[in-house]
Amino acid sequence: MTDQIQRFLFDATNVRGEIVNLQQAYAEVLDKHAYPQAVSRQLGELLSAVALLTETVKLDGTVSLEVRGQGAVRLLMAESNPGGELRAIARLDDEAALPGENASLTALVGEAQIVITLDPRDGQRYQGIVAVEADSLAACLEDYFARSEQLATRLWLAADGRRAAGMLLQQLPDDEANSDPDAWQRTVHLATTLSDTELLDLEQHKLLHRLFHEEQTRVFDPKTLRFGCTCTRERIANALHGLGAEELRNIVHEQGEVETQCHFCHSHYRFSAADIESLIESPGAGAATLH
Repeated sequence: MTDQIQRFLFDATNVRGEIVNLQQAYAEVLDKHAYPQAVSRQLGELLSAVALLTETVKLDGTVSLEVRGQGAVRLLMAESNPGGELRAIARLDDEAALPGENASLTALVGEAQIVITLDPRDGQRYQGIVAVEADSLAACLEDYFARSEQLATRLWLAADGRRAAGMLLQQLPDDEANSDPDAWQRTVHLATTLSDTELLDLEQHKLLHRLFHEEQTRVFDPKTLRFGCTCTRERIANALHGLGAEELRNIVHEQGEVETQCHFCHSHYRFSAADIESLIESPGAGAATLH
């Protein structure tokens, strides 16, 4: 099955894992933009990675993963929430020449950093930042977990413009329930035999059996994933308010209204001159009363 994530663990060990497959959600992201193949591939890996991270951190809120670069691709961004909604976007430097369709992450973004943002519904927002010092997103995220979370973590990510997939293995802190201290090295060794083609083509249970049929693997019920945009009129209004009263009034003077579009889903939002004045005077009231 496509568009789902599945959690698994190895009994009597401190090793857990997740595996994700995306097709329709990935297609909906790409259908809204005419991205070059190399960018589409990286967005697929980013979508898979953010889905894996969301299940890993178990946050009641939004997880976003951004690659901010100085190369031909200035931004790669994917976002996920506990409801299984995913969205992603890329921003390119229109004046820069893109490398070939098989270009690595570093070839696309140049000098860059990865920003991981955890935004809970209640509580404090957290950001972790790591420099892009490897050619692949998977290697960069492994470095982040090693430095920031101090958890041994391995990732395998793949995308081909039609399908995206990923697998994560993580070694949890040791406790008395772990009776197999060699499990981490053994399961990672087995997982390194995984090819991109297998990750994309094989159904999740078959892939886990192919890799770990000699392990005591416990597989949990899968969770369905889908494309979903979190834009709302209220959020767009709050973003517009950040432009300031003078800028907003100048736009209204020139255009008669303010029209904007969500970059993720292409939804259009229009604000009349009266809407803008209400927004300027009472920003805390939100956009519910705006028409």
